[in-house]
Amino acid sequence: MKKHRITKILTAILASASIFTFSANVKSTQSTVQAVSSKSLPKLNYSGKDIVTVNGNKPSFSKATKSKSKGPWQKYSNLDYLNRAHAANALLNSRLMPRSEREPLYVNPTGWHNKRISSGWLYNRCHLIGYQLTGQNNNLKNLITGTRQLNDPDMLKYENRVADYIKASGNHYIRYRVTPIWRGNELLARGVQMEAQSIGDNSVRFNVYIFNVQPGVALNYKDGTSRVGKTTNNQSTKRTVKASVKKTKKQTVKKNRIIKSKKGTISTAKHRVVGNKNSKIYHVMNGQNYHISKSNAVYFPSEAAAKAAGYRKSLR
Repeated sequence: MKKHRITKILTAILASASIFTFSANVKSTQSTVQAVSSKSLPKLNYSGKDIVTVNGNKPSFSKATKSKSKGPWQKYSNLDYLNRAHAANALLNSRLMPRSEREPLYVNPTGWHNKRISSGWLYNRCHLIGYQLTGQNNNLKNLITGTRQLNDPDMLKYENRVADYIKASGNHYIRYRVTPIWRGNELLARGVQMEAQSIGDNSVRFNVYIFNVQPGVALNYKDGTSRVGKTTNNQSTKRTVKASVKKTKKQTVKKNRIIKSKKGTISTAKHRVVGNKNSKIYHVMNGQNYHISKSNAVYFPSEAAAKAAGYRKSLR
């Protein structure tokens, strides 16, 4: 009888312990949900909130990269095999800020299928590290295709905080990183992670993720095409994606059927590899058709020859 009572008491104690453990785990899970981690960003879907904080709003910079001993610097990741940009890093200071007027942007990052919508142009060529901070402009390692909303106001308000702090004093430094977030082999980034930490104080300190979305537009992240409709960046738009891809292919085929050169120009669709002297970009026969001034056209026997001459392949 005593043994039976002891067994009951032990069972009750163990049950209480397991309930407590379960409750503790629930609290931990809720906390994790509220604080998004960097590793989860590629799988994160838009649910109506443009900006979410990452890792409790704490940037993750090493002590060595926050050192001012070598002065300000900037570093850009190499493009990957799909020509996509990756993390752009810098130790910012007023010395890196541009002194000359900005030139027009002419290079096209991956996923560039721009069009007009009711509010203006859908896409911007988005600098990862803003032009006002380093003066980098037509640098494909520092550019992605981003919606107007992503570029301005969402990214711009964080860039302005950084710029204002740097301008306030020549002694002010900020460790800064902007990372485009890609899912698989998609050509349109799902969003960008922005991190900043002022050196010596916490005047500027953030770690946020901003979704690459536009109100009233459904984006096809696979290639950057879009249609006016419900705002989304999840995988529930497969029908829309397929429809957009089919439409794009039909339009491309239709355009390539009729290849007429304008007066004084050559058509890139009539030549295997042709480069533009001004932009240092070369085009291939099966790419999008362009008309280049004959005086600017350079012909190459192969893509390898064009690259050896310092030319870069067109992204379209």
